[in-house]
Amino acid sequence: MPRSKKRSSRGGAHGAVQPFSDEDASIETLSHCSSFSDAVSVADEGGEAAEETAQEDLQYKLNVFIDSTVDKSAKTRQGALDGLKAAMATRILYEFISDRRMTITDSIKRCLKKGKGQEQCAAASLACLLCIQLGSGVESEEVFKTLKPIFKNILLDGAANIQTRQACATSLGLCTLVVEDDILDVYATMASFESLFMRSYVKEDGSRPSLNPQTTLLHTNALLSWALLLTICTGSQVKAVTRKHLPKLPRLLENDDVNMRIAAGETIALLFELARDMDPAFEYDDWEPLCEKLNSLATDCNKHRAKTDKRKQRSVFRDVLKAVEERDFQTETIRFSTERMTIDSWVRKRTYDAFREFVGSGMNYHLQANEFIRDVFELGPPMLVDTATLKSMKISRFERHLYNAAAFKARTKARNKFRDKRVDVGEF
Repeated sequence: MPRSKKRSSRGGAHGAVQPFSDEDASIETLSHCSSFSDAVSVADEGGEAAEETAQEDLQYKLNVFIDSTVDKSAKTRQGALDGLKAAMATRILYEFISDRRMTITDSIKRCLKKGKGQEQCAAASLACLLCIQLGSGVESEEVFKTLKPIFKNILLDGAANIQTRQACATSLGLCTLVVEDDILDVYATMASFESLFMRSYVKEDGSRPSLNPQTTLLHTNALLSWALLLTICTGSQVKAVTRKHLPKLPRLLENDDVNMRIAAGETIALLFELARDMDPAFEYDDWEPLCEKLNSLATDCNKHRAKTDKRKQRSVFRDVLKAVEERDFQTETIRFSTERMTIDSWVRKRTYDAFREFVGSGMNYHLQANEFIRDVFELGPPMLVDTATLKSMKISRFERHLYNAAAFKARTKARNKFRDKRVDVGEF
């Protein structure tokens, strides 16, 4: 996926005015009086004072969290890491974080090295959110240069905590996408991921490796991070990867773990998309057996599998089958504030899913206000939405009720067409 690596690219808007956020969408109703302009002026001054106070409170809390990351109590450190994660996932904090980035980095480094289990996982996630806030530039490179060796050591250390290795696999992938400039370093990181997920491949004698669920999840995370970095590889590298892995990946579709099957299916679709972008006449020797296998997963009715797993699997593999057979992609539209973004390719989907895994419910706000993420998805500079525009966008509760009722009626009619009707079958 093409993306510019500008040194000036940063995590958020650097001015005092930030784009509108749903969290900050509380609009006070002003009483109408003869001196309306004076009332508005007073309200604006009061709003600015309240906003400044809230900002000071937030910075105070963040400073407390940063100081608490070096506390003697593991529980306190864990809470501080979680607090920083929640703040970075839902707000743009570039100005505050930029001056304290190395302090936060040192805390993450200490937690990764000396912490255990959940504390290490939280530290790995925080490192990724820190890079997302700082964007692609010198500041994030300083952070990643410190943490990258630790990530790799934990990832490849078979004696390390398995949950920590899983978290490092995911964080290392996205941090590399955000920060890394040298494509050779990207290839080296991909090789580390390959050394893990290839252990889930079927052996030469045709037997499948026996792995516990936690190890399979580690390999799944490694495969997804590897696929993420594949989206920024050169054409020659994509060709080499396709020749090496496309014949082997379909056997992962037989894995007992539903998440591994889904990750393998999405990676196959991504490889086909990238290969066809370079060569529209691209052909795969075992195309028909692969389509048969994808179709069986898209219509899987095995009783020994959980219903939720089957639902999720069928939904994904219907899209994967369309991608392989018809070169089609199920387009998805993401709406945020007054804007919308279209997910129209597997490359874009893998990138969007990777960012959303870390920022969660704050993804729409980051799409709206985070300069770096907007640059990745080619959305342009952040748009400012004033109060008047916001009020014009709002609809009344009654209008919303009518819309929901109409949508419910239409949905019921559509579904009734496919529901079995009760009929009198007579006597036998």
